[in-house]
Amino acid sequence: MMRLLRALILVSLGVFAGFAGAAAALRGWLAWRGAEPRSEDELEVMAIFDGVELQNRSAALRGGRVLAWFGGVTLDLSQATLAPGAELDLRALFGGLRVIVPSGCRVDAETRSILGGVAVSAPTPSDPDAPVLLVRAIGVFGGISVEG
Repeated sequence: MMRLLRALILVSLGVFAGFAGAAAALRGWLAWRGAEPRSEDELEVMAIFDGVELQNRSAALRGGRVLAWFGGVTLDLSQATLAPGAELDLRALFGGLRVIVPSGCRVDAETRSILGGVAVSAPTPSDPDAPVLLVRAIGVFGGISVEG
C-alpha cells in the first residue's frame, strides 16, 4: 500500500511540474500578444478561436510573428519582397497555419512539433543569391504548412 501511495505522489508531482512548465512556455510564447508591429513591413497576426486570411504585398518584408490558438491562419506572402534577414516565427497551438512564401526565395526552417506537424515544401531556388526567409515553427497539437 505504501508503494502505491508513493508512486501516486511521484506521478502527481511529475504531472504538476509538466503543467507548470507548459504554462511558463505559453507565457513566453504569448508575451508579444497585443504588441503593435514596429512597421508595416513586420507582421503581428493572431487567431484565437477564429480564422484569419491575410495577404501581404510589402516591398521590404522583415518578418514577424503568427499565432494560431484553436484557430487558423492563412498568410499569403507570394506578392511580398523579402528584406535581407527576414524572419518569421510561427506558432500553432491546437490550430493551423498555412504560409505561402514568395516564389524564388529560399526557406531555412527550424521546426519543432509536439503531437502536431510542421511541413516545409517550398521549392529551393537554383539562384545562390536568392532572398532567404528564416522560419521558426512550433506546432503543439496543431499543424503548420509552409509552401511556395
